[in-house]
Amino acid sequence: MQSQIIVMKSQHFLALAALIAVVTAVPAAEPASLTETRVPVSIRVYPPNVDLTNARDHQSVIVQSVFADGITEDVTDQTTFSIGDTTLARLESNVVYPQSDGSTELKVEYASHQAVLPVLVKDSGVQPPVSFKLDVMPIFMRAGCNTGSCHGAARGKDGFMLSLFGYDPDGDHFRLTRQFPGRRINLSLPEESLLIQKSVGSVPHTGGQRFAMESEYAQTLLRWHQAGAVNDPGEVPRVTKVEVFPETAVLDGEGTTQRVSVRAHYSDGTDRDVTSLASFLSNNDNSAPISADGMVTAANRGEAFIMARFDTHTVGSHVIVLPKDLQFQWNDAKDFNYIDTHIHAKLRKLRINPSDICSDEEYLRRATLDIVGMLPTIEEYERFVADDDPKKRDKLVDELLDRKEFVELWVMKWAELLMIRTTQQIAYKPMLRYYNWLQEKLAAEVPIDKMVQELLSASGGTFENAATNYYQMETDPLKVSENVAQVFMGMRIQCAQCHNHPFDRWTMDDYYSFAAFFSQIGRKQAEDPRETIVFNSGGGEVKHPVDGRVMAPKFLGSDAPDVAGKDRRAVMADWLASKDNPYFAPNLANIVWNHFFGKGIINEVDDVRVSNPPVNAELMAALSESFIEYNYDFKRLVRDICTSRTYQLSTATNETNKRDDRNFSHASLRRIRSEILLDSITQATDTKNKFAGLPLGARAVQISNGNTSTYFLTSFGRATRASVCSCEVQIEPNLSQALHLLNGETVGGKIGEGKLIEKRLAEGKQPAEIVDELYVRCLTRKPTDIEKQKLGEAIATSPDIKVTLEDIFWALLNSREFVFNH
Repeated sequence: MQSQIIVMKSQHFLALAALIAVVTAVPAAEPASLTETRVPVSIRVYPPNVDLTNARDHQSVIVQSVFADGITEDVTDQTTFSIGDTTLARLESNVVYPQSDGSTELKVEYASHQAVLPVLVKDSGVQPPVSFKLDVMPIFMRAGCNTGSCHGAARGKDGFMLSLFGYDPDGDHFRLTRQFPGRRINLSLPEESLLIQKSVGSVPHTGGQRFAMESEYAQTLLRWHQAGAVNDPGEVPRVTKVEVFPETAVLDGEGTTQRVSVRAHYSDGTDRDVTSLASFLSNNDNSAPISADGMVTAANRGEAFIMARFDTHTVGSHVIVLPKDLQFQWNDAKDFNYIDTHIHAKLRKLRINPSDICSDEEYLRRATLDIVGMLPTIEEYERFVADDDPKKRDKLVDELLDRKEFVELWVMKWAELLMIRTTQQIAYKPMLRYYNWLQEKLAAEVPIDKMVQELLSASGGTFENAATNYYQMETDPLKVSENVAQVFMGMRIQCAQCHNHPFDRWTMDDYYSFAAFFSQIGRKQAEDPRETIVFNSGGGEVKHPVDGRVMAPKFLGSDAPDVAGKDRRAVMADWLASKDNPYFAPNLANIVWNHFFGKGIINEVDDVRVSNPPVNAELMAALSESFIEYNYDFKRLVRDICTSRTYQLSTATNETNKRDDRNFSHASLRRIRSEILLDSITQATDTKNKFAGLPLGARAVQISNGNTSTYFLTSFGRATRASVCSCEVQIEPNLSQALHLLNGETVGGKIGEGKLIEKRLAEGKQPAEIVDELYVRCLTRKPTDIEKQKLGEAIATSPDIKVTLEDIFWALLNSREFVFNH
């Protein structure tokens, strides 16, 4: 990224305009046909098998053709289906129904491709009774009755309330059948039941008609009424897994469609086609809207995540929409490592070419700011530019990773995640010990999993064992569990405190079972009133707020461990920071990635959920696997990232990627975060800062206390560490920041305090030499020919060269090129 400074002179003063970015257009590659023909190279058939377990069961089958260019097409309606033994099963279009018990095969033929699916039929003569939880409750979700905008609202709607997203089915049954006897349920005349009449629109209903009387939904409600509107006697099979088909689709042109099928698996070993009972949602209706029946229709170019919700499970499918017959030629970008392999694979699917690699000067500045939080020195600039070793960028990364500033930068980032600051519970001394404990662990390169396990299982005094301060930063067991989930697994489970998560798998049971790990934390005062002793009390339980059940500790998304006679926190910590936890390594890898690209593969980094999928799931998995392979040494992960071609891309875009802002096809402008920006201004001006508790000359990055700040740091969004939310750090530019740089005392004051211009003139340096130094100090590059000419003219006609040079210095420090990492 290069800029020009334009100098304008008036009679009494010199005004310097802001730097103007110059972006060089990258010519697009010559178009070429994607494929010579439209003959599919393969077909995909979903689901892979058909299991029918009662007389009312059925299973739809979807067929998707795949072309050599990656385009897919729903060819279900053009496919030939045939049942091996028609006495066992019958076909209606693409749906298989049971006839009699036994096993056979479903043959699928399209073009020159064939597939065979096993078909198993059991209990074909059994008519299962209508289940309130398995059959009726899903209708409320499908019809939107128990959403927050309808009867699932906190106070219900029009005098009738359902549990939000069905978190309390027993309570819903009571409200339907007992709250107002004879009003909503009419067992004598089921067709006249208010529940049915309002749903089908026979009587006025604020929500309007939800479905027709002849629909399967109304007929299910009718059968339930006829059976006495009873609740399920005892336990019913639980939904253990939900699948959505197809797993991915690449649609060619507006109007192209792809049907979606959903299958649920139950704890009794059965499965069921629940497409008609699932709720569908697209996270990008502009590109791929989906109908209530599960039909995706291609719209504008882009990508979308199609979600299907059934029971407490939300699953998704990735859909890419391309313009019809888009002409594209890959620019043959090379893979530097596995990161590029996965990035490029995704970009080829999207028909996007990555940008060219950035210049050496840009890479030097970018990597130095990102890895150690400092600007390159003049000596480092000259040495790097003069080096003709083709591996010099790799060498630079290795050198930067070995510097103490790398540790200091990540101590700051972890201090934000752990909320290290003084509070009403934590005095300055234990806070400082906590910070020093963190610094010692990172400086000693203790693997992150071991550090986290030690932190979360810590017991003892907050002086003696500083890691115990983690349990003083927050003392409410529910809040502690939320923080642990958010920091170490990237999950915001807070909403499951009151109801099942609407767009993720977490239920109220999951929430309170996880919180039970933290219910036995004991705290007592030490001799020093500033110190607290944290210990395992051995007693204390978490109860479910709906029915008062005592919740046994259970890992999120996993099993309930044996905690008898053990410290629950230690059991939880051993699992959380291990390979057995599928969320730990991906979350930390995503945090590291976010630091170097300004956005995560999952963004925000602490908002991991089904409805916020990774933009590149394969890359996320590869980073996670590498992190585990490296024994959780994140320094090696940083090296992989910074030596990848993806990290070295230019901010300049081409015709294919100029509208892409999420797939890492080009570098992004990132405003330098507050601490590093202040340190960079201080470094460029040869000045020193003084912060409370630190010696003169310390860097802002080294501030231990989240409550220690300055006007500059606050204005530029330094985290207060009051919460674990990634939103604490603000890097979005705003007007107050610009005004402070322009008119505040930081930039102008430091230029005067450092006296750099005065020193260089005293040393006999020529103005042109000083300008070159200022550019390297601030922008890690020499001025362009145009900039040299304009600035030379201004200096030559200036009545006071020192003032003019200071104005140039001021303009550089105020430029976008300085304030942003590019």
